[in-house]
Amino acid sequence: MKRCLICHTELEKSVSWRSVFFIDEQTRNCCGDCSSKFSLIDGTVCPMCNRSQTEEKTCYDCERWLDDPVFGTVLTSNRSVFHYNEFMKDLIARYKYRGDAILANLFQQSLHTIFTKNFGNDYLLVPIPLSKERLYERGFNQARLLAEQLNAPIIEPLMRVHFEKQSKKTRNERLQTENVFFINDSSEIFNKKLLLIDDIYTTGTTIRHAAKLLIEKGAGSVSSLTLVRG
Repeated sequence: MKRCLICHTELEKSVSWRSVFFIDEQTRNCCGDCSSKFSLIDGTVCPMCNRSQTEEKTCYDCERWLDDPVFGTVLTSNRSVFHYNEFMKDLIARYKYRGDAILANLFQQSLHTIFTKNFGNDYLLVPIPLSKERLYERGFNQARLLAEQLNAPIIEPLMRVHFEKQSKKTRNERLQTENVFFINDSSEIFNKKLLLIDDIYTTGTTIRHAAKLLIEKGAGSVSSLTLVRG
């Protein structure tokens, strides 16, 4: 019998709205107790960044982005699947920092649902890259594994310079940091609709640094899909 990838209890077949949203109960990898701890993003959200709010209008942070002369128009929109609650915080830490790569299999259907609803097969997926040093340290790129769940074309034009972890910096420090991304060959992105894939959207700075470079190198448009909205 299969076991839950999160708590390792044996899986029993049952039917619920969560089993439909994730994967059929026979093939999914998460028990009912664990799946109940995920907090799906629904209801009223900011149309730009997918932040939950009481009114369907551009949030304060996105208004600031739109007013920025450098980054204002580089990102069309972001969509995310889950809220960053305590359960997801621990799960992301296991997945991203403690090498539990198999957890990516939990999110295939949930990511695909948001992907097909908001984007579609005319997009090329672009995982946010790790530096060579960080990739060696972790053993895998968590964004690439998430992109692989979508069964859509993946390209990797972006490369990343190794710097201090962005999570340690404030928003202003991130904005002032030189772009950590570079592109050697832009031929495959010219006039294409690109969808950046990452594990979490927090301030949106990393996503916009990547989007800015892709637009400068000829991309037609850039949006993003992230597993979690911080």
